[in-house]
Amino acid sequence: MDPLLELKRLGQSVWLDNISRGLLNSGELKRLVEQDGISGVTSNPTIFEKAISHGTDYDGAIRELIRHGASDSDIYAALTVADIQAATDVLRPVFDATHGDDGYVSIEVSPKLAHDTAGTLADARRLHAAVNRPNLFVKVPATREGIPAIQQLLCEGININITLMFSMEHYEAVAGAYVAALEDRVRQGLPVRNVASVASFFVSRVDTLVDKLLEGKMRQGPEAAKVAALRGKIAVANSKLVYQRFKEIFGGERFQVLAAQGARVQRVLWASTSTKNPAYSDVLYVETLIGPDTVNTMPDETIVAFRDHGKAAATVAEGLEEARAAFQALAEVGIDMRAVGEQLSVEGVDKFAQSFDKLFGVIADKRHKLGS
Repeated sequence: MDPLLELKRLGQSVWLDNISRGLLNSGELKRLVEQDGISGVTSNPTIFEKAISHGTDYDGAIRELIRHGASDSDIYAALTVADIQAATDVLRPVFDATHGDDGYVSIEVSPKLAHDTAGTLADARRLHAAVNRPNLFVKVPATREGIPAIQQLLCEGININITLMFSMEHYEAVAGAYVAALEDRVRQGLPVRNVASVASFFVSRVDTLVDKLLEGKMRQGPEAAKVAALRGKIAVANSKLVYQRFKEIFGGERFQVLAAQGARVQRVLWASTSTKNPAYSDVLYVETLIGPDTVNTMPDETIVAFRDHGKAAATVAEGLEEARAAFQALAEVGIDMRAVGEQLSVEGVDKFAQSFDKLFGVIADKRHKLGS
């Protein structure tokens, strides 16, 4: 069996971490859905920047928008909303067949609003209305200012993919906001069955930063072997411990009251699962994090690699003692995972903001070339 299809049997959905006009127009996304069981799509400013800047797939639409007097912001909105609508239409059969449990496509609020609660609320509502598809997730970052916006949007019935999560503290805040939003709806006499959310927990970026910090520790102290043994281990350990917390929260009495009224669990989504360090397996962050009520959102190259040589087995709930021991050892060498999570959150927001600015530069350049 295709290992990607085997993941579905084990309770994990595979979502494509990519979108482009070419992927949609060629029928490749439809093929991935029908043949490989891909059951969702995620996007972000970096993905859209790459899609629009490479090649000429968007030039005709941009030229037409310019002819009608569209601003750069109008062009960005029109192109991205059209792609998301097309992708949601491809995934709609999955959404219908799973009764809304799967088949979602995600679009992100402006990264410029990551620390603006009111602005995030307004942009999320705008995107929800503009795409106008039931299988849409609006992505909101798990910043301090994002958490109250997430709770309010979910209470309004807007389905949210919470992104840029790197630590247990981030996860607990996000899961808490989801449960509180459902409780708010119950108090208002509103249904909870139609509310869906995923908590996107980033994986490989944790190893990238922690490995760098560990290398510094190896140069400073006598316990080089102990420190070296932690390289490439912390991202998976971090994720496994978060999954265990997921089971505690959504298996607990508080959520079971909501589940009795039809509430869905907020699935954990493993994001940033392409391997950055060539010394590690190219399917490391897939094979180690497989289990029920999870999503793994993979870029194209990781999908290809796992289809070719991935091994599917229930792994995410295994090795908890080893994960706890790794965290203890990390603390003993002076690395604070809370601080790591906060640094990665700041860097993640900055990276998307830079891609957002770069994308508008691409649109301005295309306006100059195509509008003349």
